[in-house]
Amino acid sequence: MADIKQIDSIVVVTLAGELDNLEANRIRSTITSSIFTGKVKGIIWDLSRLGFMDSAGIGLILGRMRDLAPFNGETLILNPSPTMEKIFNFSGLGSNIRHGSVNSVIGEIGGVLHEK
Repeated sequence: MADIKQIDSIVVVTLAGELDNLEANRIRSTITSSIFTGKVKGIIWDLSRLGFMDSAGIGLILGRMRDLAPFNGETLILNPSPTMEKIFNFSGLGSNIRHGSVNSVIGEIGGVLHEK
């Protein structure tokens, strides 16, 4: 299950339960449409309630990072489980991982709130 909301130019995706291929495709479609409006500068993936994610989930996050690249967009991965954190570290995404609340990290999206 996913809850997707936009706060200014940041999309916050809160995932819960299990992320399967069908749900990943639905999320992909929704977020990609938002990105290509040019109004999205960052995505925060809140994984604190996610129990399971397979390679479709990793592909979902990596693909949206690729979509954001032409817009100089940023991605943060919030509160992954220890197992997921290892997978993200192996995938080269360790620097994108944060722990805390959405509100505590939302200001880290450069150029959106702090004009970096």
